[in-house]
Order: sequence, then structure tokens, then C-alpha cells
Amino acid sequence: MSSLRTPDPDPDSGSGWLSDEELASVRRHLPISYVEAVPVRLDGLGVVTEVGILLRVSSSGSIARTLVSGRVMYGESIRTALFRHLEKDLGPMAFPQLPASPNPFTVAEYFPLPGASVYTDERQHAISLAYVVPVTGTCEPRQDALELTWMSPMEAASDAVADEMEGGRGTLLRAGLASVGALH
Repeated sequence: MSSLRTPDPDPDSGSGWLSDEELASVRRHLPISYVEAVPVRLDGLGVVTEVGILLRVSSSGSIARTLVSGRVMYGESIRTALFRHLEKDLGPMAFPQLPASPNPFTVAEYFPLPGASVYTDERQHAISLAYVVPVTGTCEPRQDALELTWMSPMEAASDAVADEMEGGRGTLLRAGLASVGALH
């Protein structure tokens, strides 16, 4: 797993990161690639028993529930991006169990225009590969994540939780849980 770890990016190193101005310009002209993850805990039979939902300050400054997510850097594999964002948001002791084959449960397409899709992001047109990822370790939210709340799958899929999520992520969460048979 250590080969998946990437050092903290330096925007001036040519590591695939863009300055804030460059990113804003690119977001106005091109779709951006993202990964998103629904962290889960499994029982001994592989059944989802808990779902981890992050609480963070949104881009508008409000508090919202969300999923692990982030951009894929230039030259970075999907697997590495997924691991990096899980570690960034959940901490280095989360021990995510990445799938042997990184096939997403769905591809979510976020549009800056309301009504174009169930998924919206006023900043950009984004393409997100979404995964359900079991974690086996201790999760301590980091970076801009304020808290990680573990919920039952039914509680996580509730209208109340979906209402606290921005950009259609409640719909994405439900799709992820349905893809692993966690909703009945």
C-alpha cells in the first residue's frame, strides 16, 4: 500500500496541481475528473453495517454533509487518487480496502446549471467516478472535514440526511448503498 501514498502536493513543483487562478480558468472551459467514496464498515459476511458521512464547511460557507471526494491529479491513477482522498479526509489509520478492480458503482456528471442533471456544482462541469469503500481502521477526519458520523445504511439513505447534502450527493449515496445491497 505504501506505493499508493503520495506526498503533499506542492503547487509550484509541476506535480499536477494548478494554482487557484489556473484551476478557475480550467473549470470554465473543461470538465474536471474527480473520485468520490462512500466509506463503509462491514460485518464478517461482508454486509454493510455502517456508513461514514462527513460534515464540512461547503464552498458557500454553510455546514453540509458530504462524501469523501477530490480531484484526480494529472498523471495520477484513479486508485492512487481514491486512496489519497480517503487518507486525506479520514486519516492515515482508516485503512481503506480498495477494490481489486477500480470499477465505480456509477459515474456522476455534475453540471454548473441547475436542472441539467440531478448532480450540480456551480463552480464547474465535473465527472466523478464513485465507489463504496470498506474501511477497517480508526477514522479521524482531517483537512476541511469537521466530523465523521457513522450511521446505519437506512439512516444514511434517509431524506433528512439527503437534505443536508449538496449537489445531489444524497442521490449518489443512495445509489452506492443500493449497489452493494445495503438498502432493503
